[in-house]
Order: sequence, then C-alpha cells, then structure tokens
Amino acid sequence: MLEFLNLKPEAFGLDISDLSLKIVKLKKRGKNLTLASFGEEKIKPGIIKEGKIKDEKELAKIIKTAIGKVSGTKLRTKYVVASLPEEKTFLQVIQMPRLAEEDLKSAVIYEAENYIPLPIEQVYLDSQIVNPVSDHLDHFDVLITALPKEIVDPYISCLKLAGLKPKVLEIESMAIARALIKDEVSTSPVLLIDFGATRTGFLIFSGQSPRFTSSIFISSHLFSEVISKNLEVSLLEAEKLKTKYGLEEKIEAKIKNAKTEIKRERGKIFEALVPALVDLVQQIKKYLNYYQTHTSHEHLPPDGKGVSKILLCGGGANLKGLPELLSLELKLPVEMGNPWVNILPAGKKGVPILPLDKSLSYTTAIGLALRGIKEK
Repeated sequence: MLEFLNLKPEAFGLDISDLSLKIVKLKKRGKNLTLASFGEEKIKPGIIKEGKIKDEKELAKIIKTAIGKVSGTKLRTKYVVASLPEEKTFLQVIQMPRLAEEDLKSAVIYEAENYIPLPIEQVYLDSQIVNPVSDHLDHFDVLITALPKEIVDPYISCLKLAGLKPKVLEIESMAIARALIKDEVSTSPVLLIDFGATRTGFLIFSGQSPRFTSSIFISSHLFSEVISKNLEVSLLEAEKLKTKYGLEEKIEAKIKNAKTEIKRERGKIFEALVPALVDLVQQIKKYLNYYQTHTSHEHLPPDGKGVSKILLCGGGANLKGLPELLSLELKLPVEMGNPWVNILPAGKKGVPILPLDKSLSYTTAIGLALRGIKEK
C-alpha cells in the first residue's frame, strides 16, 4: 500500500535528552522486524536543562539535521513517537472499581487528583488498565501518568517546528520497558537502570506495567568528570580510559620461593570512581527498599514477590565491571539489557551496524520505534 493512502502511517522513534537525541526506525520483514534507520546528534548544553526545553528553535534545527543524516534508509515519514522527560513525570498504579469505560475515565481523573502534586488542569493525564498476570480481580488496576503542560507543550511545538507530526509522546520508562521486557510481561519485579549522560533513571517493572520510577544525577558524564579530575587528563581521554579499562583489576603474578603469588590490585579508574560508585549503590538500595516496603497488590504468581534481577541500559552501562560490582553489592543478578529482545530472533543482541554495546544507548529510541510500528 502506498504510504500516503495508509490511514495508519508508520512512525519513527525520537529519544530527546538533555545532551543528545537519537533516532530509530524499524521496518517489517515478513513476520519479523528489523532496523531500517538510526542516528544521533549532540545537543549543546543549555538548549534543554533537566528535561525542560529552553530554546525551541535551536532544538528544532538539531532535529532536522539529525533526520537528514540518519544511517540506513532515508526517513520519508513525518510521523514521530517522541520521548518526554522522566524526571518531570508522575506515575502511579491505582485501584478503581470495575466501572463502564466512560465512567471509569471520569472516575480516574477525579481519583488522580489525590496522587498528582499539581492542579489537574495544569497537567496532561493519561491512564490505562493494567491486566493481572495472576488472579481475577474484583477491581481495575489503572496506571496513571501525568506531566505538566508547561513541560509537554514546548516538545510539541518543537517537533512541529522541525516539520514533524507527533503521533505519540511517551515517557522514557514506558519505552525502555517495551524494549527490554520480553513480550512486555514479567512474572516477578525487575529493576531497569538507565545510565544516561546527565542522570540515571530507575524503573521497576512488574506484571505488565511500570510500578515505580525515579532518577538521580549520578551519570556517565559525572564518572568521566571524576576520572578526568583525579587522573589529570582531558574529558575525551577520560572517556577512552573509562571504556577501555572500566572497573577492571590489575593482576600481577610473582614467583616467590617456587610458588606463584597472585597480587590483585584495583586499577586507577576504579579508585577514582569509588565515592561515586558508593553513592550509586546506596541510592539503588534506598529505592529498592522503598519499593519492597511500599509494594502490594501486584497480582503475581506466589513465587514472584521481590525484585528478581536488574537489567542495565544506556550508554553508561558499558562501564566494564559495573554489572559484577552491582551484583556483588546488591546481592541480585545484574545483566546487560537486550533492547532487541522483542525485535530480533531469540539470542540475537544487535545487528552488525548497531551491536549491543552501541544499542544500549539507543534503548529508549528502540522502544519508541516499536510503538511507532506496532500502532501502524
């Protein structure tokens, strides 16, 4: 079918963060999906600050530039599924009586006022029923998400300035979960950690829905700054050292009295990052504890209680030794997430032009692109 005759046009995913934007477009190949286009572009500091757009015209120019430079197939669609900043989002699963659809919508708006710390007329509110993985319910579980209009409106305006047609605007956590959770269902809670350039996002996904989100300002860029300062090297060199050596140990073998002695010594990168890593671990423990003590009523199988594992994504997740360190400190399995788990055949973790290590920084964009093609 010709695209202009299609009442449900295809859309690409656009992940917008403070310092960069990323583009992903998927295409159908028979019954499967594959990567059609991808690209990224840096955003100068100050254009977006903590998720709030400060210069719409400049950001629109950067979006146009990025679209024109994508690798793979040229982008011919103007429809886009774009991200909204997680740090400005209110998210909660609430319980509602089993009402007719129209009555439920009205009741959710009324009930949401008890959870959202802003007047309801100042936010965009979205909601969806969360079906249980286990048990039949005498009520509805409803996921509500809300963002201030003053945050969302500039994103809409900016996309239109760039010549695009926003099809869906979605918070980052929803896109990340769509990319990393197999079939978007988990019978036990999973903590997703997104290590971005300017912040680290936490998302606990359980059943068929996000349950808890938060973010902190420990970030990949912060790690680079710490290495740069402590080792007295440039930021660019710090990035290279972080990627090459990460948290690896230096291991020396010496012969002494006919025996080989193994000396294990933490590398300079690890030593420089110790304070930041300690802070990161403490923050994760705090949020895990909050979730464990506040969670209830998730309708999971009897053995599905408690966070079962942690999945890492974002460009900062490529820090060597990070999964092993977190697993040791948190006493939970920690794995690299696979953003292709709902796209490529089982076992594949990337395509030649976008392997797993690079794909991790595209996780949100891949999740957005999945929604763009699923709603086609």
